[in-house]
Amino acid sequence: MRAVICTELGGAEKLALMERPEPEAGEGQVVIQVAAAGLNFADSLIIAGKYQEKPAPPFVPGFEVAGRVQAVGSGVSRFKPGDPVLALPDWGGFAEKIAVPAEHVFAMPGGVDVAVAAGFAINYGTAHGALRWHARLQPGETLLVHGAAGGTGLAAVEIGKAMGARVIATAGGAEKLAVAQAHGADELIDYRSEDIRTRVKDLTGGKGADVVFDPVGGHVFDASLRCVAWGGRLLVIGFAGGKVSQIPANHLLVKNVAAMGVYWGSYRKHRPDMLAQQFEELFGWLKEGQLKPLITQRFPLERAAEAIKILIERKSTGKMVLTMDETVNRVS
Repeated sequence: MRAVICTELGGAEKLALMERPEPEAGEGQVVIQVAAAGLNFADSLIIAGKYQEKPAPPFVPGFEVAGRVQAVGSGVSRFKPGDPVLALPDWGGFAEKIAVPAEHVFAMPGGVDVAVAAGFAINYGTAHGALRWHARLQPGETLLVHGAAGGTGLAAVEIGKAMGARVIATAGGAEKLAVAQAHGADELIDYRSEDIRTRVKDLTGGKGADVVFDPVGGHVFDASLRCVAWGGRLLVIGFAGGKVSQIPANHLLVKNVAAMGVYWGSYRKHRPDMLAQQFEELFGWLKEGQLKPLITQRFPLERAAEAIKILIERKSTGKMVLTMDETVNRVS
């Protein structure tokens, strides 16, 4: 089978398309014929050796896939060959087939485009977990979403609206802001030309944002510290801006602010039952049309390095995916 291999730690240029042996279903495992794999900023981190998990090269990156079950190992009763599924491997998704522990595999509703399925779990799972479990976002509260045109930010915009919040979206440039607005953002801030703190204060009558969803970090997070409301919650999702934020504790103390790190992937190990519960709510919103995942680019497997470079340079909006077979469009 074909797979994208990280031959040594570094940039996207260290990725190569190669042949690998096909996996077999071990005890408790499911082998999936992959139709599409989601691309995430974390893929650029893991190939550089900067992610929380650090596999030794050579290895196959890729944290989320969608496709059909090809085989099941002993002890697996929830799935059978032919079932449409999405899965969350530790890594290894950029391949035509993958073996995944059954507890990391989830049934997908029928009629869903495989690109949507492949790019759904991490973005929407992260946004949902951050807003529902960590921030406990309430109807009528103001949610400030940074990087609102990116995959995770856009998911947070949609989920915030589904939970009844007023959403203020920030992004760099009118084109990206238009994407956020089309997906439900109530107010828009262009951080290239506008001061985030001043605009948020103006839009909230001086109160500030109740919840801040930040996958960017750096100066964007610094601005959030100055415009979060009393009793607000700051959600640290990631550092796409390149700078890891440092938080002066006195800022948190004075306004009774809670800063919370959100590493959604760790729930697979510690609380997999919570993932199953959240997917029920997310799939319900998807079916009702409240969530409208935006797949902006589909790349064939051999163009994985090019796609990773686009992520690193923050030139993408919505979600990008790798497709294994362009003739397959839906998991039905």
